[in-house]
Amino acid sequence: MNEPSRQPLVSAIIAACNEAPFIEEVLQSVMNQRTDSFNLEVLVISNGSTDDTPAIVHRLARADPRIKALRNATKSTPAAFNAGIRAAQGDYVCILGAHAFYPPEYISTCLQQLELQGTVGCSGKIITESAGSSRQSRLCAWATAHPFCSSGSSVRTQREGFVDTIPFPVMRRAAVLEAGGYDEAMLRNQDNDLNQRLRARGHKLYLTEKVQASYYARSTIREMWSWGFNCGRWNAISLWRNPASLRPRHLVPLGFVLAIALLASITLIGRVSRTQVVGSIAAFVLLLTFGAHLLLGTIAGAQVAIREKAICAIWLPLVILGFHLAYGTGTLFGLFQRSLRRSKPSAEQQQAVGETLCQ
Repeated sequence: MNEPSRQPLVSAIIAACNEAPFIEEVLQSVMNQRTDSFNLEVLVISNGSTDDTPAIVHRLARADPRIKALRNATKSTPAAFNAGIRAAQGDYVCILGAHAFYPPEYISTCLQQLELQGTVGCSGKIITESAGSSRQSRLCAWATAHPFCSSGSSVRTQREGFVDTIPFPVMRRAAVLEAGGYDEAMLRNQDNDLNQRLRARGHKLYLTEKVQASYYARSTIREMWSWGFNCGRWNAISLWRNPASLRPRHLVPLGFVLAIALLASITLIGRVSRTQVVGSIAAFVLLLTFGAHLLLGTIAGAQVAIREKAICAIWLPLVILGFHLAYGTGTLFGLFQRSLRRSKPSAEQQQAVGETLCQ
């Protein structure tokens, strides 16, 4: 075992806004990390919290000097991450979410694989967990974890290897600073943006399946659809600020919504004009499009129902359909907000707290 004074220091950074139900469990999982091969400090940035999150963090900090409580004036996750990176003492930073759980070997395994693979950053595989035992919370977890809902290349479904983006990563602090840190105007998609800029500088990112972290999905379907709308909206903003940070999969829901809107418009026009044949064809294609989506959703629901032995998974086709419509509509809405390209986020936008798993 290395002497503690000669071991590398890893600075774990957590931005927490109104995470009172989760923050203690999250911090306990971070403080229980196996630190045989490194030293650990934990920087918790209270990101405009109005609940008991700061009080809980201060209580835990008094019990463990490795925890340092910081404050960020606005509800801006990238600004909080940047504040943590600047305050970090370690050569490595570990960007963690406050809505997750990390096994004791998480940081050590990511650090080991980072060195072994010669990359600038490494993260473990994400396992999406239900935030509760209710039917809606389970449906949200099952939906967001399924490739049909999130794509086969999202942070929730991607396989081990070199990837475009990594969730909850251990990263070389110097490389992050050289890349300019997080774009503080990107209240969402800030991880996609930073990871793209790192890759553009010739760095590689690696995801290992040797360790996993649990991410807690939304509690209700309404929250999940609202989250999807905001993710889609910030994809549109990413198109203006850094289009290279997006992949075609990010815009598929937009294409789906545009196709639905076009077919519905042609159907309506056909019914009020003399082009009823064209309208009938459009109506048929519209029904076929919805039918195909629901069929794929039904297959996904059947897979989950068999795996989980839960008949309520039969609702997944509608849950996923609603999510894709919300996501695509959010992107369409965001395309009409081009003014965001030239201006700083408004007070209203700063209420939309960004996340590292909006892929």
